[in-house]
Amino acid sequence: MQMTMDGEVQERGGRRGEAAETAEEETAPNPSNGQEQYCEIKELVDLIESTASIGDYRMMQKKESHILVRRLKILLLLLEDVNELHGQVPETSSIPFSNLKKALLCAKELLITCSVGSKIYLALENEAIMGRFHNVNQKLSKALKDLPYEELGVSDEVKEEIDLVRMHLKRSKGRTESQDAELAMDMMVVFSKDDERKADSAIIARLANKLELHSVVHLNTETIAVRKLVRESGGKNGESIQHVIELLSKFRRSAGLEDINVLDDPTFDNALKKSSSLVIPDEFLCPISLEIMTDPVFIENGQTYERESIQKWLDSHQTCPTTRQPLAHSSLAPNYALRNLILQWCERNNFQLPINYAASDTESSSSIEGKEEVVSAVRNLSSNQLEVQRKASRKIRMLSKENPVNRILIAKSGGIPPLVQLLSYPDSKIQEHSVTALLNLSIDEANKKLIAREGAIPVIIDVLRNGSTAAKENSATALFSLSMVNDIKETIVLSNGIPPLVDLLQHGTMTGKKDAATALAHLCVDQANKTRAIEAGIIPPLMKLVKDSYMIDEVVSILYQLSSHQDGPQEIGQFSFIETLVDLTRDGTPTNKEWATTLLLSLASANSSFMLIALQFGVLQYLIEISESGNARAQRKAKSLLKLMRRYEQI
Repeated sequence: MQMTMDGEVQERGGRRGEAAETAEEETAPNPSNGQEQYCEIKELVDLIESTASIGDYRMMQKKESHILVRRLKILLLLLEDVNELHGQVPETSSIPFSNLKKALLCAKELLITCSVGSKIYLALENEAIMGRFHNVNQKLSKALKDLPYEELGVSDEVKEEIDLVRMHLKRSKGRTESQDAELAMDMMVVFSKDDERKADSAIIARLANKLELHSVVHLNTETIAVRKLVRESGGKNGESIQHVIELLSKFRRSAGLEDINVLDDPTFDNALKKSSSLVIPDEFLCPISLEIMTDPVFIENGQTYERESIQKWLDSHQTCPTTRQPLAHSSLAPNYALRNLILQWCERNNFQLPINYAASDTESSSSIEGKEEVVSAVRNLSSNQLEVQRKASRKIRMLSKENPVNRILIAKSGGIPPLVQLLSYPDSKIQEHSVTALLNLSIDEANKKLIAREGAIPVIIDVLRNGSTAAKENSATALFSLSMVNDIKETIVLSNGIPPLVDLLQHGTMTGKKDAATALAHLCVDQANKTRAIEAGIIPPLMKLVKDSYMIDEVVSILYQLSSHQDGPQEIGQFSFIETLVDLTRDGTPTNKEWATTLLLSLASANSSFMLIALQFGVLQYLIEISESGNARAQRKAKSLLKLMRRYEQI
C-alpha cells in the first residue's frame, strides 16, 4: 500500500527526522566535554520520559505500545548509571549514542501514531503497524548492542537488565492475535463489493464498539484524524484511505449523525486549521458539531450542547452523546451563563457568530402519526386473528427496517415478546416476518439483550432448522447480529446453533450460504467453536465454495481461521484444494492472491508436505510475482512463504 500514516511515510526512504538528526550530528558539540555529554544523556532521558508519558493508545496497538514503553523505561537505568558514575562518555561512544537517539525517536513517532492516529486506519493496517513495531525493536536492539559498555563502566546489574531487554527486542515478532482476525473479517464483509448484506448494520455496530467509535465525541475526533491522514498522504487517496472514509461514514450514520464529506467539509477543515492567534476555547465548542455554540443548552445530566445538534441526536437516541449514559428525559434548558461568556468573548475578539437556523422543536404531526402506527402494529401482534397478526408482523418488519427511532419505540411499546412468540407459529409468513423483524430490532444494542432475555435464541435456531428458505436465511443473519454480545454468543453455541448453520452453508441458496458463512466466521473466532464447526463438517462446503469461485475472499479467510486448529490443516490441505489455492495466486484478484497466499503460508507452517504440493503446482513463480507487485499484505505473506521455502531447502 503506497499511502501510510505520518510515521510510516517518513520511515520509507527519507524520514524528516533523520534529515534533522544528520544536521544535528554535523554541528554536535565535542563529546569529550563532560558537561556537553551530560546534556546529551539528559536529552535521551527526557526523550524516554516524554515518550513514556504519551499513553492512551488505540485498542489494536495497546499491548505492543505498553510493552515498548516498559522496555524504554528500563533504559533509564543505563543512562542514569553512565551519568552518575562517570559524568562523561568516551569519544568513541558518540556514534552508538546517536544511533540510540534515532531509534528512540522512531519509537516515539510510532507511539504517537498509535495514540492519536485514525482508529479505523490503525485497525485496517494493523499488520503493517505491527511490522513497524518489529522494525523499531530491531533498531533499538542493534543500538543497544553497539554501545561500549566496558568503556562506559556500566555496572554488571545494569548490563544484565539491558541484555535482557535487548534479547526481548531481538526476539519480538509483529504478529496479530485472534481478535485481529475477527476485526479483519468484519472489515472485509463491510468492504465487500457484493450486493448489500442484511447484517451490515450489525457489523458496523460491532466494529464501532470494538474501535470505541460509538460516541459523538469519539466520532468527531476520528473525523479530524482521518482528515489529517488524508492531507498527510499528499492527496493520494489509495484504496486504504477510501476504505477508512467509507467506514467512518457508516459509523456516523449508524450513530445517527449527519454524513459529511471528510475531504472538503468546512466544519472539520476549521477544526484542523484553527488560527494560532485566535483559538476558540474548547468549552465554547459543541461536542457534536465541533462548532462554536450559538444556542447552548443543558441536557438532563448537565452536559451542554448546541440546541440544534443535541435535538437531532435525541430524536433517535435516549442517551447522552458524550457519556453514553441513559437519560431520564429529553428536556432541554438554556445555558444562559455560557451563552453570555461566548458573546463576551466574541465581542472582545471581533469574532462573528454564525447565524443559527435551528428548526422548531415542536413535534410534528407526522412524528405523532408514526408513533401511533407503531403502537397499533405492536398491539395487533397479539390479535386472535391470523391475518391481522400476519399483517402486523409484516408492518413491524418494515417499520424496523431502516428507522432507528422505530426500533427503540417498538421495543418500548412491548413489541419483542409477541414477536418471539410468533416464531413458533406454523404460519410460514408470520415466522419469516417475525424473525426478520427481530433481526432489524437487534441492530439496536439494547434490543439484543431484550431479545435474548425473552428466550428467542433456541426458537430462532429452530426456525433455522425447519423454517422456509427466507426464514432460514434471516435466522442465520439474526444469530450473527445477536452474537455480537458475548453472553448471547455463548447461548447460541450451547443451544447447538453451529450445526444448522453448517447445514445452511452446505445446502442453502447462495444468499443462505453467504449468511451462514458470515455467522460462522464470527463464531469460529473462539478455539472451542472451531472444534464444534469442524466436527459439524464446515470445511468441505467452504472448500467447494472456493472451487466454485463464490465468496472467495470471505471463505478463504474463514479457512485461514480454521487452519490454526489442530485438525484444520489436515482437512484443508487436500491435494486438489491446494491446486485451487495456487491457481488463485496466479489468476485471482489482488485480494484473492492475498488470502490464498496467507492460507498457504499457514498450511506450510503447520506441515511442510503442503508446501511441497504447492511447489509441484508451480507456486514459486507466482509467489515471486506477488512479493514484487501484490498489495502490501500479500507481499509480506509471499516473502514469508518464500523464506520458509528457502529454509526448508537448507534443511
